[in-house]
Amino acid sequence: MSVGLLVIAHNQVGEALLEAASDIFKSSPLLVKVLPVYPRSNFDGLVKKSSQYLQELDTGHGVLVLTDLFGSTPSNIANKLVSETINSIVIAGVNLPMLIRIFNYSHLELKELAIAADEGGSNGIVSFDPNGVR
Repeated sequence: MSVGLLVIAHNQVGEALLEAASDIFKSSPLLVKVLPVYPRSNFDGLVKKSSQYLQELDTGHGVLVLTDLFGSTPSNIANKLVSETINSIVIAGVNLPMLIRIFNYSHLELKELAIAADEGGSNGIVSFDPNGVR
C-alpha cells in the first residue's frame, strides 16, 4: 500500500490539478480525494468531510494533505484536520510540478514523500526574463 493524498483547494483548483497530473500519468498511482472549497461553504461541514476523507485514504501509511494557499480556508481546514491526526502532513502551495513529483515518488513513505513534494513544487517555480532564467 501507499500514502493517501487529499487535496483541499478553492473551487475546482484541486480537481483541475489532479486531472492534469492524471492525464500525464494515465491514472493516479495513489488513492486521492479532492475537497473543493467554495466561498459559501460551511467550514465545520468541510472539516467533517475532510476527516471522513482522511479516514478513507489512510491505509496505515498516512495521508499527505495539499492545499492551495497558506492561511486560506482550505489551509485552515487542513491544519485543523491534521492537528487531530497523527499520521498526516500538510503542504500549502500545491502546483502541478508538486503533483508530478508526488506521482513519480508515490512509493516513498509519508515524510519522504512530503519532502519530495515540497522540492518538486519549489523547483517547479522558475522566473524567465529577457536575459535568461534566474
